[in-house]
Amino acid sequence: MYIRLYDDVCCISTPPSHYHRLPLGELYWTSRLPHIVSSTDVNICFAEKDYENAIKYYTEALELNPANAIYYSNRSLAYLRTECYGYALADATKALEIDKNYIKGYYRRATSNMALGKFKAALKDYETVVRVRPNDKDAKMKYQECNKIVKQKAFERAIASDEIKKSVVDSLDIENMTIEDEYAGPKLEDGKVTLKFMKEMMDWFKDQKKLHRKCAYQILVQVKEVLSKLPSLVEITLKETEKITICGDTHGQFYDLLNIFELNGLPSQTNPYLFNGDFVDRGSFSVEVILTLFGFKLLYPDCFHLLRGNHETDNMNQMYGFEGEVKAKYTAQMFQLFSEVFQWLPLAQCINSKVLVMHGGLFSEDGVTLDDLRKIDRNRQPPDSGPMCDLLWSDPQPQNGRSISKRGVSCQFGPDVTERFLEQNKLDFIVRSHEVKAEGYEVTHSGKCITVFSAPNYCDQMGNKGAYIHLRGSDLKPEFHQFTAVPHPNVKPMAYANTLMQMGMM
Repeated sequence: MYIRLYDDVCCISTPPSHYHRLPLGELYWTSRLPHIVSSTDVNICFAEKDYENAIKYYTEALELNPANAIYYSNRSLAYLRTECYGYALADATKALEIDKNYIKGYYRRATSNMALGKFKAALKDYETVVRVRPNDKDAKMKYQECNKIVKQKAFERAIASDEIKKSVVDSLDIENMTIEDEYAGPKLEDGKVTLKFMKEMMDWFKDQKKLHRKCAYQILVQVKEVLSKLPSLVEITLKETEKITICGDTHGQFYDLLNIFELNGLPSQTNPYLFNGDFVDRGSFSVEVILTLFGFKLLYPDCFHLLRGNHETDNMNQMYGFEGEVKAKYTAQMFQLFSEVFQWLPLAQCINSKVLVMHGGLFSEDGVTLDDLRKIDRNRQPPDSGPMCDLLWSDPQPQNGRSISKRGVSCQFGPDVTERFLEQNKLDFIVRSHEVKAEGYEVTHSGKCITVFSAPNYCDQMGNKGAYIHLRGSDLKPEFHQFTAVPHPNVKPMAYANTLMQMGMM
């Protein structure tokens, strides 16, 4: 059989495991049908949101042709879609090292830097694109949007003082806020959250109605006081007959949160929960999710637990939708109060002195102890490195040792790192979230590192299941429960996100 290679062929294999680079446009004899990966195959992967295979194909193509800027740039896009922003940035940078005139590489690098909150670096690349293509309306709009963020950040720094920043709470007069007669929604009873109020509020939210701002402010002020009294490392003990439900990321998927409560029962003194960060952003019902979780924290302060995720931070909220959503549904002042409350969320939880739960994972250096976690001053935006950063951002990897993070923040840690940490701190295993998993959970590092993710069909496009975990005091053996996404109103994910992220990521 003769075959002819045309310009969209990336690689050819006979069998698929052995690739050969062949000049285009020539005839070749083969005794069997070769495996050809073309740009059409990769386009299909993107159309079907199969980004893992797109990454695989471009990686194979780069093994054959490592000096191809287009392949690096396109793999960068696939990494962006899987939130591997560190890898995306590295690929876009590599594309520009190969061809400094490749304009799409500047687009990719700018988007990667935006995703990482590196606005000045992103602006520099957008400036390059606009200079080369002055008539490109899309490029000009992205440049202007990025420039606006950079100027806003500079203004915020300029007006910041060395004095202790006053809390939004000090400027609120909640008692004199009026609830209008026409408001027919739930109200706190004597200023307190009750089970009746929680049920009414969830039904109210389910009908896409807004909680009165006075009630929202009451919840936020009260939950800030509760959280500020907690340590950075919360420690609880389950009796032999008790169990706790651990949930991973919920990311503004309110209707899936309601489904968790439908499947597993409402929180109560006898049905405790731990929600492991990333309550907001991406999903467009983040206000409803976080007010529901905060309400249950007030109702059952000792039996309903919340840990901070990397998305309970200002930079993430600015980019991925929560800030925009709060401003659209309430006010900028309320977002500032949310930001204050998020800074008081605990960073980790230890169960029966044997299981450690955190949003991200373990640390960039060995030797971190539970006592080190207790000493973390968490009332701030996370630093770029150190234990607080790692708790929110790190990820496990299959190979031993540590490597640069695929996200561009913190690190990736191997099974040997997990083993040493557990041994030093006399723990059995860790539970973390932070990553989409097809089955809703994943067990790695010989059973000692468990990931749980509770946002099914993440961003309405990933097709993943959600899961939650039961841990019982009798044996602390994890029991996994999976569930699928439920319908929600026709409001798309990222509806309130920064314009650049809507265009660059979705």
